[in-house]
Order: sequence, then structure tokens, then C-alpha cells
Amino acid sequence: MLVKDPTRPVVTWYDDVTGERVELSGATLDNWVAKTANLLVDGLGLGAGDRATVLLPPHWQSAAVLLGCWAARLTVGAYRQPDVLFTAADRVDEARELAAGDRYVLGLAPLGMPMRAVPEGFVDYVADVRGYGDRFAPYPSEWPGDDPLRRAGELGITEGDRVLVDAAAHPDPLDWLYAPLAAGASVVLCGNLDRDKLADREAAEQITARLV
Repeated sequence: MLVKDPTRPVVTWYDDVTGERVELSGATLDNWVAKTANLLVDGLGLGAGDRATVLLPPHWQSAAVLLGCWAARLTVGAYRQPDVLFTAADRVDEARELAAGDRYVLGLAPLGMPMRAVPEGFVDYVADVRGYGDRFAPYPSEWPGDDPLRRAGELGITEGDRVLVDAAAHPDPLDWLYAPLAAGASVVLCGNLDRDKLADREAAEQITARLV
């Protein structure tokens, strides 16, 4: 498991353009991460030392992909020849320039809906990942990223915090994902943040720390 209490919210996603709100408990996030890791290991035969390129914005589905790569012991970086590539639909042209072994596309649609039309040469991540097992063990003992606990300290994040993150201001997964989770905090990740809604959201979500 990724967190001590699987019942509490760990990642909550808002999109202030679409009005979407998705809340993932520890158990639900762990389920998505395990499915992603099983896709990589059982489906693609990848493992420790293999490389992933992730062309995704901050999003709850991006969290599943990034943590799934970590669980499967892949390294994530800006590789031109990755073993597997995950891209947002609006970056497909950029992704085509990379010599990737396997290519997955994410539409990042509300409620995790599959894509209606999948670009040629790509597999719809959401449609494919659902077919894999929801248990994966063991997870690595060390969190990914460049010392996420140190970064959590720099950002003022402590155990038990509920951290509101402006996705546009903190696009690095080290800030919006790895550091908070490694510190034992939970994340309220806001895409297209409407600052007029900020005060009400902080109250409703019981925010104790802010990255805005």
C-alpha cells in the first residue's frame, strides 16, 4: 500500500474548467497503481532498469502512471528511446518523434472515460489498464524523485497535511505528487485553478498547506 490508512483521501483532483472533481482514497489509488505496474510488468515484460517517458500534465491519472512506473522499478525521464511512453492526447505529435517501444495515450477525460478515437500507433491507457490485476507487490522501499522528503521540508509539508496544489504553478511531480505522499500528506490538485473559488475550497477540503 502507498499510505498507512487506505480509507482516507490521498489525491483529490479538481478541474475548474470542466467542473470535474475526483477523489481517490488510498485503496483506490493503490488499485490504479497496481494495475499500471501489472500492465508494465506482465503486459509489456518491463522491469528494473527499463525506461519510461511520461508526457503528462499534473492529473490524477498521471499520478497512477508515475507511481505505477515507480512500483514496477522503471526509471522515468526525458528519453528519446524509452521502452514505454505515456502521452496526453494533445502531445501525440511530440510523442511520435520519440522512438518508443510501446506507446500509450491518455485523453484525461472526466471520470476516467476511454477515448472515443485513439491515434494510430497508440493504445488507450485507460481502456487497457483496466484489464490488469489490482494487486502488485512489493513496492520499492525508496520513493522516486530527487529526495522527496527533503523537498517536502523545503515546501513546508508535514505528515497529515492536506496540501492544495495549483497544477500550473507546480507541474513537477516531485512537488505535486512525490514529496507530499512521501511525507504522509494528501493532495488536492487543482487544474485551471479559479482563484475566486480558492477560499471556499480550502475550507471545504480542510486545507493545511498550500502550493499556489
